[in-house]
Amino acid sequence: MSYLRFLIDNRLFLLAGFLLTFTSSFGQTYFISLFAGEIKGSFGLTDGGWGGIYTIGTTLSAITMIWAGALTDRFRVRQLSLGVMVLLALACLAMSLVPNGFLLVFVIYALRLMGQGMLSQLGAVAMSRWFIATRGRALSISSMGFAVGQAMLPVIFVALLATIDWRNLWLVAAICIMALIPVMQVLLRQERTPQSMAHDEQSFGMNAKHWTRGEMLRHPLFYILIPLVLGPSAWGTALFFQQVHLTEVKGWSLVSFVALMPIYTVASIAFTFITGWAVDRIGVKWIVPFQMVPFGISFLVLAYADTIFMAGVGLVIFGVGQGTQGTATSAFWAVFYGTRNLGAIKAAAAALMVFGSAIGPGVTGAFIDFGVDFPDQMIPIALFYFAGAVLAGLGILRYQRDLPVAA
Repeated sequence: MSYLRFLIDNRLFLLAGFLLTFTSSFGQTYFISLFAGEIKGSFGLTDGGWGGIYTIGTTLSAITMIWAGALTDRFRVRQLSLGVMVLLALACLAMSLVPNGFLLVFVIYALRLMGQGMLSQLGAVAMSRWFIATRGRALSISSMGFAVGQAMLPVIFVALLATIDWRNLWLVAAICIMALIPVMQVLLRQERTPQSMAHDEQSFGMNAKHWTRGEMLRHPLFYILIPLVLGPSAWGTALFFQQVHLTEVKGWSLVSFVALMPIYTVASIAFTFITGWAVDRIGVKWIVPFQMVPFGISFLVLAYADTIFMAGVGLVIFGVGQGTQGTATSAFWAVFYGTRNLGAIKAAAAALMVFGSAIGPGVTGAFIDFGVDFPDQMIPIALFYFAGAVLAGLGILRYQRDLPVAA
């Protein structure tokens, strides 16, 4: 099937996946952090206080994801996306009205759970379940929602922040989400292969069976892959969370560093599509072990970078890792553990990912308080990435022999 024909034949479902990941932007770190200065000023929070609230809210959302993510095995995407998007819009509305720091914890919890957690989960599970032979391409296209959101929304909302109160901008975000709900419902009027009706179209995992989450949690491969799941979320979030500190230590202007984001986004988009093609052509088992390597290299480059040009080089390499990881990891769970219980299985991985995004800023911030600048922390973080790549490679080398021949 040609790529153009694939896009035309599956346009409704691919656009639905794109909108799910795009809408998750309103609960992602890069969007929430745009208002960090205004939030701290409004509630009299220090950097540590704001970071603590963010970590607590995100950690609670990670715990909830273990249960909530499994709902994708029981409900159609059309039904579940409606509820999640309404709740995300209400969370944005709550952010526009929240009166104090204590209640802010619960608002952050709702934003992170519904945005980064559930909508990201829905997009990945839907593509992995709806598509089998072309799963890589489908995931790469739906993942464009992340990239487009990260490229567009910060620019738009920072520009609006110059003339509109930050609380009103969260009201604008809520309106945007509500406007997308009827579009999503129309796209999924005839939802493809819902879980309860498509047992004949599901693909098996290792040992030619559909794994349950309990079985996965008793299998060594899941624990071998924890650094691979946790690392990009923890340290990638920390990179953007600590960008003000990073530029101050390096002597770069924040404007110059933020101006590098488009080339990071281009690299991420390019390797999202390249990885989607590679997953379909050579198999995800040959890609996943290498997806940590660009992250490690990028952190080494950024650690030693002394010019804004070299910072750009580091961010491009980081974008390569982001593009590869976003597509390959989502495909991995379906290939190795089957698709029947994919929601529950991926919920465990999503909880790890969300938890990573909670601890990354907290850990790096604590070390900064102890006098270890973020660039110095990047060297052991790079070693973490490389060690995770070796572990993933050894684990997949051992257990790929248990995959069905078709995988």
